[in-house]
Amino acid sequence: MKAVGLLEYLPIEREDSLFDFKATKPTATGKDLLVKINAISINPVDVKVRAPKEKKEETPKVLGWDASGVVVEVGEDCELFQPGDEVFYAGAINRPGTYSEYHLVDERIVGKKPTSLSFAEAAAMPLTTITAWEALFERLAIHPENKQENNAMSILIIGGAGGVGSIAIQLAKWAGLEVIATASRSETENWVKQLGADHIINHYEPLKEQLATKQLLEVDYILCLNNTDQHWEAMGEVIKPQGKICSIVENEQPLDLNVLKSKSATFVWEFMFTKSLYTTPDIMNQHVLLNKASEMMDQNVIKTTLQEKLSPICAETLRKAHAKVESGKMIGKLVVEGFAD
Repeated sequence: MKAVGLLEYLPIEREDSLFDFKATKPTATGKDLLVKINAISINPVDVKVRAPKEKKEETPKVLGWDASGVVVEVGEDCELFQPGDEVFYAGAINRPGTYSEYHLVDERIVGKKPTSLSFAEAAAMPLTTITAWEALFERLAIHPENKQENNAMSILIIGGAGGVGSIAIQLAKWAGLEVIATASRSETENWVKQLGADHIINHYEPLKEQLATKQLLEVDYILCLNNTDQHWEAMGEVIKPQGKICSIVENEQPLDLNVLKSKSATFVWEFMFTKSLYTTPDIMNQHVLLNKASEMMDQNVIKTTLQEKLSPICAETLRKAHAKVESGKMIGKLVVEGFAD
């Protein structure tokens, strides 16, 4: 089968940073599905894993997590899917990735592809949807069914226009929260407004002062999707007593948790690969939430965040895609679809 891999971790401008090669088509066993890949989307994690470092691989390493495609084979322990099913998923960080014609994935982290979306539109969604869903409804313990109670609550989403922010805004609005999103350019401001943000502020300017102009002194929840180090002190200032903060961006400097002590505020990480990496008892939650999100997409409750599409899936196209994501200027999601014949 066709695949795209790397042996060295190089700047994306280098032609050998990602290369085309032929790999052995795998076979589904156990709880694995073998999926024929139709489309993939590129996330910051793709860029981060590929970023220059000294390490070298002995055999080609295949990156890629988000994917949509068709099940062609199921393992003997599979109960959720059959060959011919259209699926979407975000994969596991400790297994070969989706930059390949065929891909093995544990069925417990796979969802049914929304019927109303194309494969490209669907491929944009899994990783960011799982991340936003888990951050809001598991880590921050927001209960979407309590919409009346949530109407009195507010959430600040730092980095609203990126992939996770684009879905988090929609899910937070669905749950009934007042949503303040950050954006720093006119095009990102327009995007988060379209997604339903009630207020927009700039993450390069002091948060507390900007919130005050919106008659908001403090917020109940914060979801940090951009530079935890930079925003740490400001988040401590604007979180309500007994409020909750979740971040998906690892810190480079030690975080001073004393900032939160007097408020008895909660801080929690979200890493959507935790369940697949450790095969946690609740790993099936990702299957359930993807199916729920799929229904919501088919009902137009939430919409795809696809903003740009490239083809075909090959090293040259993926190098362009990585460069775009690496620029830090992405709005929504970038998808690459279709292997060349």
